[in-house]
Amino acid sequence: MLGILGGGQLGRFFVIAAHEMGYKVTVLDPDPNSPAGAIADIHLCKAFDDLSALEEMRNTCQAVTTEFENVSADSMDFISKKIHVSPSAESVRIAQYRVLEKTFLKESGLPVGPFEIIREDKDIPSETSSIYPAILKVARFGYDGKGQTRVASQKEAIAAFHQFSKQECVLEKMLPLDMEVSLVLARDQKGYIKTFNVSENIHTNGILDMSIVPARSAKAINDLVDQLAKRVAEALNYVGVLGVEFFISEGKVFVNEIAPRPHNSGHYTIDANVTNQFEQQVRVLAGLPLGSSRLHSSAVMVNLLGDVWTNSKTKEPDWDKVFKEPGLKMHLYGKHEARSGRKMGHFTVLDEKLDIAFQKAMEVRKLLGIA
Repeated sequence: MLGILGGGQLGRFFVIAAHEMGYKVTVLDPDPNSPAGAIADIHLCKAFDDLSALEEMRNTCQAVTTEFENVSADSMDFISKKIHVSPSAESVRIAQYRVLEKTFLKESGLPVGPFEIIREDKDIPSETSSIYPAILKVARFGYDGKGQTRVASQKEAIAAFHQFSKQECVLEKMLPLDMEVSLVLARDQKGYIKTFNVSENIHTNGILDMSIVPARSAKAINDLVDQLAKRVAEALNYVGVLGVEFFISEGKVFVNEIAPRPHNSGHYTIDANVTNQFEQQVRVLAGLPLGSSRLHSSAVMVNLLGDVWTNSKTKEPDWDKVFKEPGLKMHLYGKHEARSGRKMGHFTVLDEKLDIAFQKAMEVRKLLGIA
């Protein structure tokens, strides 16, 4: 029995991978309709800090992981007193607290863009600072574009800081972007690392829209991204699957964020790689050797948000037309309600040639009414 904190789509894919490998899974998630809980062997429908649920997990599971970084690191710490937990509570603490994350990356000698920590109005740089234009981000619990806003001046930054109820924030300089990319890797308990291909990512309203693999950036850039992602994992002494996001700006590479779990941009691995990111997560947790991360097809992954349903006149996409594309792989997450901006699923189009996969993905997007 393996355990996972969180019952969203990442947890659902973990359960699927674990079941295929012969493991049973306990999911802890307070949502009775959680996608992972629906297919788990045991669904503990309780809060993430419920001591009775945590005690049950550490008494019945061999090892426990997480599917999102906003889970209580204290809960992970509590479980780790008795059984193996990966990633470590400390890695999760760093990833879920943007102040710690940025300072950790900088102090580890990794390239990060200019930033300032904002705790009071006086911390906000003056009008003449070179940090503007910038993005103000709350230090905790921000994701998919939530809890952040663009600011062009000190006045706008102060107004945004007050709008966030003066929560601790990080002010990050907006770099001129050539491209946004990410890389997912797995690092096992012995320190061995397997990296997946660099993914080129396109975002809309702060939410990942599309991932293109392999990324169309130069080989030298991709090689550097690979090296930097490994350095992040080693600096954290990380055990598990890790997503690292990067900015490419004027030919330079900057680490943006880390995710101590499988990553949305790594969903293409389910269909395009010998071993996918969720199987690697199971392998690491169970103490098994890592699988091959080789890419066997070019891939374009597109997120399906609730808007695909809510904007449809029939309240359901025309799946028949979509499935006429033979290279299409569809994954719906089993969420009980479609809402605007909510991730309901994704599809991946595979082809030997990236440009053909991209063209076909764009055709499927059009059929689904995605702008």
